[in-house]
Amino acid sequence: MHDTRSLGDAHSSVALPKAKGWKRILAFLGPAYLVSVGYMDPGNWATDIAGGSAFGYQLIWVLLMSNLMALLLQSLSARLGIVRGLDLAQASRHTYPGIVNIPLYVLAEVAIAAMDLAEVIGMAIGLHLLTGLPVIWGVLISALDTLLVLLLLNKGVRIMEAFIVALVSLIGGAFLLEMFIVKPDIAEVASGLIPSTLNDKALYIAIGIIGATVMPHNLYLHSSLVQTRRFERDEKGMREAIRFNFFDTAFALNLAFLVNAAILILAAAAFHTAGHFEVAEIDQAHELLGELFGNMAPALFAIALIGAGQSSTVTGTLAGQIVMEGYLNLRIRPWLRRLITRLVAIVPAVISILYFGPESLGELLVFSQVVLSLQLGFAVIPLIHFTSDKVRMGKLAIKPLVQVLAWAVALVIVVLNGKLVVDEIRGWLAADGPHVAWVKYLAIPVAVLAAMLLLYITVKPFFARLRPAKRHIDATTPELRIQARQAPKRVAVTVEFRPLDERVLNTAIAQGGKEAGYVLIHITESAAARYLGALTTDREAVDDANNLERYAEKLRAAGYHAQAVVGHGSPTVAIPRLVKASGADLLVMGSHGHRGLKDLLLGATVDAVRHRVNVPVLVVK
Repeated sequence: MHDTRSLGDAHSSVALPKAKGWKRILAFLGPAYLVSVGYMDPGNWATDIAGGSAFGYQLIWVLLMSNLMALLLQSLSARLGIVRGLDLAQASRHTYPGIVNIPLYVLAEVAIAAMDLAEVIGMAIGLHLLTGLPVIWGVLISALDTLLVLLLLNKGVRIMEAFIVALVSLIGGAFLLEMFIVKPDIAEVASGLIPSTLNDKALYIAIGIIGATVMPHNLYLHSSLVQTRRFERDEKGMREAIRFNFFDTAFALNLAFLVNAAILILAAAAFHTAGHFEVAEIDQAHELLGELFGNMAPALFAIALIGAGQSSTVTGTLAGQIVMEGYLNLRIRPWLRRLITRLVAIVPAVISILYFGPESLGELLVFSQVVLSLQLGFAVIPLIHFTSDKVRMGKLAIKPLVQVLAWAVALVIVVLNGKLVVDEIRGWLAADGPHVAWVKYLAIPVAVLAAMLLLYITVKPFFARLRPAKRHIDATTPELRIQARQAPKRVAVTVEFRPLDERVLNTAIAQGGKEAGYVLIHITESAAARYLGALTTDREAVDDANNLERYAEKLRAAGYHAQAVVGHGSPTVAIPRLVKASGADLLVMGSHGHRGLKDLLLGATVDAVRHRVNVPVLVVK
């Protein structure tokens, strides 16, 4: 059944062992590894190689600073999800007015499209390096991986992710080994940890490194996936979850940092010291692997590059679903959501290849990471406000020292991005030509509006209380007027917590009467439910179960035999399975009330279910 609510107020949970010790600690580990995949995607490789070849070891401190920023912000994201039971997108929708949330949503979608652009380019380059396939064909083929990824996701994404992370770890080890072979100057490497002044080009690449490392979509993703553990909902239980998730995040992100540092140092030692400052990023690294390790290494590099892009594609799919559900309270089919995002990413890649040649993909890859960085402030600042709010976070609000550090991170991000935008606009205006009119009447107004939005979300909470957070579902469910009729049957009934439920249940009762047994079915369709299946008990799943049980209690109070059954994931798969398991000989469903384009966008559950069950289906409009 279709449910247009956003991703549940995500207090997801997986059962934890009651005993203390390492088994309980290990049970908390996991969400950060899925998030950390985004820190090792092709965009990171491109910016690291570009920075190392152009500026040697000078930007290592930027990489380290970015990793520390990521650790702080991801820990705040985890805290938000654990304590508030909301992902970042939901917290924004429940707090800010619509006039603010819509542009925040658009910016989040732009960031996800930029991230996906990096995956498209990475896959195209990987296929080219592995098979010699022209990059234009690799870009077009990347549209097909949308369906492949979702198919694998349904079959068992954890196995696929484990394989991909293994490939990325393997290529990380290869880069570390290469670093020892090329013998970088340890003293110069250490000097690169000292902050230094950045010129225009170094600033551009540095911001790209920040954007590639501190990825905004990961803040949305982590605040949802971090809650996949069933911990006690008291202060002690939440503190334990926060502490263990911090360990999880620190370990996972430090592994990602070592991989990125190895790539940057390798590029500095192999290219910059030899006087090659304008190296073609990824394909040059591929060539270098061949020189150092023989024929196997380039193939391994290309496979790992494809694998890294595919693993990031999974996280991008989930993050995109979370952003759309959270900001717009809109849920569409995951495959369609994924296909739209991928097409948005393919268009600029194809245009770049056709007009500027395949060699332009490297620059486009770095540009995509700069776009990610430009969006960071719009995700980071609300996150700081939400986790600092003592009214909603209680004793688990972040401490003043952490607030200072978080605001310092936000200031660095905003100032660097502001300087980049001002410098770029000045450069465009100085280069006289027909494009100047576009700069004056489009780029500058957009920049001013973005600055005003950023100022609003930064300053407003200090001077006025934000709106009280909304509940995921109203505690009261629609009242049901029960109509009795005798008919001894076992009837399965799907409900959606809408006014139509009253008519659906009364129709079912009219068929079965008090002699029948009634199985009330509702499917939780959140991104977490689709990912974790029966393991999911996030806030949406908990609320769904409670509301469904209220319906069942109402029927039992009226003298009917009723039980409540909550399913998870795709309704077209879960409903037939539950109907069969219940032994029902009749299924009563409510019509979704839409057709045509809305069927494509939102799904036509009734028709799909009708063909998958072996019992009569009664549809109530």
